[in-house]
Amino acid sequence: SAGVCCCCAALRPRYKRLVDNIFPEDPKDGLVKADMEKLTFYAVSAPEKLDRIGAYLAERLSRDVVRHRYGYVLIAMEALDQLLMACHSQSIKPFVESFLHMVAKLLESGEPKLQVLGTNSFVKFANIEEDTPSYHRRYDFFVSQFSAMCHSCDHDPEIQTEIRIAGIRGIQGVVRKTVNDELRATIWEPQHMDKIVPSLLFNMQKIEDIDSRIGPPSSPTGGEKEENPALLAENCFRELLGRATYGNMNNAVRPVFAHLDHHRLWDPNEFAVSCFKIIMYSIQAQYSHHVIQEILRHLDVRKRDSPRVRAGIIQVLLEAVAIAAKGSVGPTVLEVFNTLLKHLRISVEFELGDRRSSAGSAAFSTSSKESDERIVQNAIIQTIGFFGSNLPDYQRSEIMMFIMGKVPVLGTISQSLDTSHLGDLGTRRIQIMLLRSLLMVTSGYKATTVTNALPPPFLDPLLSPSLMEDSELRQLVLEILHNLIDRHDNRAKLRGIRIIPDVSDLKIKRDKISRQDVSFMKKHGQQLYRHIYLGCKEEDNVQKNFELLFTSLALTTIELANEEVVIDLIRLAIALQDIAIINEDNLPMFNRCGVMALVAAYLNFLSQMIAVPAFCQHVSKVIETRSLEASYFLPETIFKDKCNLPKSLEKHEKDLFFLTNKIAESLGGSGYSVERLSVPYVPQVTDEDRLSRRKSIVDTVSIQVDILPGNNTDDKVDNTEEITFEALKKAIDNNGLEEQEKEKRRLVIEKFQKAPFEEIAAQCETKANLLHDRLAQILELTIRPPPSPSGTMTITAGHAHYQSVPVYEMKFPDLCVY
Repeated sequence: SAGVCCCCAALRPRYKRLVDNIFPEDPKDGLVKADMEKLTFYAVSAPEKLDRIGAYLAERLSRDVVRHRYGYVLIAMEALDQLLMACHSQSIKPFVESFLHMVAKLLESGEPKLQVLGTNSFVKFANIEEDTPSYHRRYDFFVSQFSAMCHSCDHDPEIQTEIRIAGIRGIQGVVRKTVNDELRATIWEPQHMDKIVPSLLFNMQKIEDIDSRIGPPSSPTGGEKEENPALLAENCFRELLGRATYGNMNNAVRPVFAHLDHHRLWDPNEFAVSCFKIIMYSIQAQYSHHVIQEILRHLDVRKRDSPRVRAGIIQVLLEAVAIAAKGSVGPTVLEVFNTLLKHLRISVEFELGDRRSSAGSAAFSTSSKESDERIVQNAIIQTIGFFGSNLPDYQRSEIMMFIMGKVPVLGTISQSLDTSHLGDLGTRRIQIMLLRSLLMVTSGYKATTVTNALPPPFLDPLLSPSLMEDSELRQLVLEILHNLIDRHDNRAKLRGIRIIPDVSDLKIKRDKISRQDVSFMKKHGQQLYRHIYLGCKEEDNVQKNFELLFTSLALTTIELANEEVVIDLIRLAIALQDIAIINEDNLPMFNRCGVMALVAAYLNFLSQMIAVPAFCQHVSKVIETRSLEASYFLPETIFKDKCNLPKSLEKHEKDLFFLTNKIAESLGGSGYSVERLSVPYVPQVTDEDRLSRRKSIVDTVSIQVDILPGNNTDDKVDNTEEITFEALKKAIDNNGLEEQEKEKRRLVIEKFQKAPFEEIAAQCETKANLLHDRLAQILELTIRPPPSPSGTMTITAGHAHYQSVPVYEMKFPDLCVY
């Protein structure tokens, strides 16, 4: 019988005999190296036999796996690895199929040692560069199996870690093999990415110290990589993203959102932030806008979620934008701002809705919901500001215009956010949020000229009376103006309102006023003066408002004031003083004293800036007198917590006030044109004043227009007068009346000779508009359309009806009848 066996063995094919010879009788002895060299030489010499060698090795390995003869399994895999490394020919393709089939058998076995063994062999195979691409080979099974190994939950922690590391290394091998392959697009298909990316993120969550490795790719030692699944997963994730191209970037990023949603990792969002930092640093810079678009899209999807989840997504967007803004942000600039402003409006809606719905519930729950929405709003504003401040100036100016166009302002409804259903409170909340965003965008903006920083489409809505209805709104508007006007960073030196003893100690930086700035003040100076004037008349002003008004006047003096503007600013300051003294608007005593302190602080600053000794002497004398007799007219006293306010200002002496004639005398000797100082300042009237719900400026400045009485008998005045003692007394005193009329005419002539053209135009325009409105009413009442045979249309109960007029009842003029 032994002879028969030897005879049969001799008849077997040579490749089988060579394969059998590499296996020793005892698997502990390991691979027979001499016979392995013979098998390798045979395979290299006869490459057409490689597929048969592979098939036979696979057959033996499958049999050994089933019989749990793991020693022979190790020998078979070692032989396969050596054959793969030695053979690089066209015939290796069929051999690779057998090899992958054997690796699959090991991975399916469920035995940790065999799974690790199969993974190691696959990684070696992945590092081999094949001469020609394989058009039929797919790795779907390996992606699924390696992803499952990444989620291993073995009871033994060491085995669990070992299997997870093997799964991550297997995924890394698949990525490397497919990316280098001509058919690399297959790995980027969604069904593969939905398994690969969550598997890597699942292991990255185990990182104990996240913040220590945020940034560009780290380079841990080889031992750390092999032992720590989190480090290995992160490096694999970075490598995967680094190989992503334009067409498959979204497929790699979207599974990240699904993983974060499923595991509820937006609140808290430390891991989410670290993931997207890794993403932004790993991808190519020109693809950054793809990631930002995906975050914005996910924010839209989760817009109905809890405030903290939305805030977490927005903070992730902030981190992504912070990295992308340093490079290319692509075409997504306006999209980012548009989406964020939309979510700002949604957050305000939720906040107001919660406030209404929980009006009768516990105050604690209401305040917590509102505070959560405030977190969302603050995160949006911070993102807008950070993104805007990192843009180049030409893009930043566009964003400023874009945000300003969204602010709900009377007369600019076309592009602003729809706040009609939010009510006055919601509209004001939206205005505050948008202005805070605009404040952050304008921070650090340096324009060459003020005209570029404040174009009319931006300046007009910014200075609108619609943005003066709240103390906080006015503060934001002034701070935005400071950002745009202050081109030499002088604002920090002017912080707070105070009497500055020596302005030269502040080391104010300024340049010569340019021609463009002079032109800007001629066109828009009246708007700035008007805004400051009206801002001082608001009853809800607090100390910060007065401080910002002082800074506005001071910055205008530094950046934009020539001799003509200086005169206008002095006229404005005297007009502000008259507001406090005359008090036509019934302001509280604190406000009146605050305005007086504002005027004192500003004229002290202005007198030292223009350095006219007589002017400085007059201002210093008034301030000194106030410090002795009426310290509540000075900012150092009135803005203290406990300040004794006067009961009235009517009994105060003129020595406490800044006098126009004294100022005119002091400036006239230094070459200033002081003729206009005698003309009181009158704020410019705008179209919005006539449409606004607020008190009209026409009423404020008491511009009266006489209208001829109509034909109505009720309006006629009876010309007959009763002869009384008073009437006789008036008739005797005609000379006094004539002198008053002459004085009035003289003042009118003087005003038209010396007042600025803008003020005269403002008064004439007001009269013309009022006359035009009255004339339009008269014409509407008197002019009726002639009757038509087709009838006239009347509307009743929402339906139109036509009433025809017979021709024989129509009345024609005599010239038309013959």
